[in-house]
Amino acid sequence: MMGASSWKCRLARGFAPSCRGGRDALSTVREIIATNAVNVMRDAVANKKLLKGATGDWEVVIGMEVHAQVTSNAKLFSGASTAFGGEPNTQVSLVDAAMPGMLPVINEGCLRQAIRTGLGLNARINLKSVFDRKNYFYPDLPQGYQISQYKSPVVGEGVVTIDTPDGVVEVGIERLHLEQDAGKSLHDQHATMSFVDLNRAGVALMEIVSKPDLRSAEDAKAYVAKLRSILRYLGTCDGDMEKGNLRADVNVSVRRPGEPLGTRCEIKNVNSIRFIGQAIDVEARRQIGLLEDGETVEQETRLFDPNRGETRSMRSKQEAHDYRYFPDPDLLPVEVSQAYVDALKIDLPELPDAKTKRFVGDYGLSAYDAGVLVAERETADFFEAAAKGRDAKAAANWIINELFGRLNKEGKDIGSSPVSAEQLGAILDLIAAGTISGKIAKDVFEVVWMEGGDPHRIVEERGLKQVTDTGAIEALIDEIVAGNPDKVAQAKDKPAVVGWFVGQVMKNSGGKANPKVVNDLLKTKLGL
Repeated sequence: MMGASSWKCRLARGFAPSCRGGRDALSTVREIIATNAVNVMRDAVANKKLLKGATGDWEVVIGMEVHAQVTSNAKLFSGASTAFGGEPNTQVSLVDAAMPGMLPVINEGCLRQAIRTGLGLNARINLKSVFDRKNYFYPDLPQGYQISQYKSPVVGEGVVTIDTPDGVVEVGIERLHLEQDAGKSLHDQHATMSFVDLNRAGVALMEIVSKPDLRSAEDAKAYVAKLRSILRYLGTCDGDMEKGNLRADVNVSVRRPGEPLGTRCEIKNVNSIRFIGQAIDVEARRQIGLLEDGETVEQETRLFDPNRGETRSMRSKQEAHDYRYFPDPDLLPVEVSQAYVDALKIDLPELPDAKTKRFVGDYGLSAYDAGVLVAERETADFFEAAAKGRDAKAAANWIINELFGRLNKEGKDIGSSPVSAEQLGAILDLIAAGTISGKIAKDVFEVVWMEGGDPHRIVEERGLKQVTDTGAIEALIDEIVAGNPDKVAQAKDKPAVVGWFVGQVMKNSGGKANPKVVNDLLKTKLGL
């Protein structure tokens, strides 16, 4: 009779010819089951993001092509300045102007920045990459082609993780390649002619192409915000969307759940995160309307008009073969060693995900508070300076609620805050020592914001110290209790009424009485 172990092996032989192979097969089955479970969970999340149409549900599929201007003093293939705001055509080399006989020379600094960005995106770095000519005519493109990368980009596949209300979403990165930016056409300078400014021509761009893993406008906004945060931490792009240093081409298509991908339209040069969300919603609804009316979606490039809240056709979408890519004969393939890449990796700063994890573990912050503080590197640095040797949760609350609230109200960022981390830390010290109450602390914060100065000196000079003398506080309580016998009677039945007495004591003391002392004395006086 066959033993139990032999029977188990026989069962496994549908997958493998041996008992060992059977164990491997069972592991494979477990992996398949786990993968299917993940897919079911992903589908469940996606179902929450479906758009309602007149004839049923639709799923929006989004891919992003983000153009990030490389932080560099010189352009990608010339030594011309990349400074913003120069007079038109004052930062143009002979290479940028495509004068005859001028040859491009790669800026190694831009290459390093691209590799560092790839490492920050957990992406594969290609040790050999090739620059290609992408041929198309545009008035502000003097060469008649753009030097870009097609089949052999400097950076391969990677991933960006974003936090959404429905959970964590992993967005695949397809590639990152370097390319030249074009110049700028000015159409409002003359009644009958357009002017061209070539200052931007030849500036290095990183085009970061995502996989079509995004399923809602909110997810797309979160992705761009996270990507911008990573770039800023790395110092590879300043992420200034107002200056055009970070802009997105948004690919949008819709389909019935479970069906193949639909025809996509590309929305060009969207330059704010808010507009990205609006453009996706508008374009998805446009496509759904077409399909539900029995029409087809044409693959094309469109522009988003935020004033009208609509997208409009710009041109039919071109494919790769339309650009007639071929390797640039003036540039050799770029080859770097693994040691070169490893040296760059060692010098990477702590990035947002790692910093968030550390803030939760080391400072005891909630994941939400840590995420808010880590979103910008300057904010994270401010928090660590203010929280050093102090109650980290209190520091986080003050920064998120008081400081951020005031900064937003006055349209400032953390870099231009009138209250420094040291000054906020001093306010926290005064609270912790019992020198001032939370209410008085807000008054001190206001003084520091408007006038500056040392919080300790402000408290001393303005007589803002908290009253902790139990005798003085007891006298105030006795006076209030004697004058309000009806409230005293209510407090016997409803202890919550003690809050009214606390408010009266704080009012009569000018907010200086120590709240804990007040509460303790009141409970004794009222017999609670």
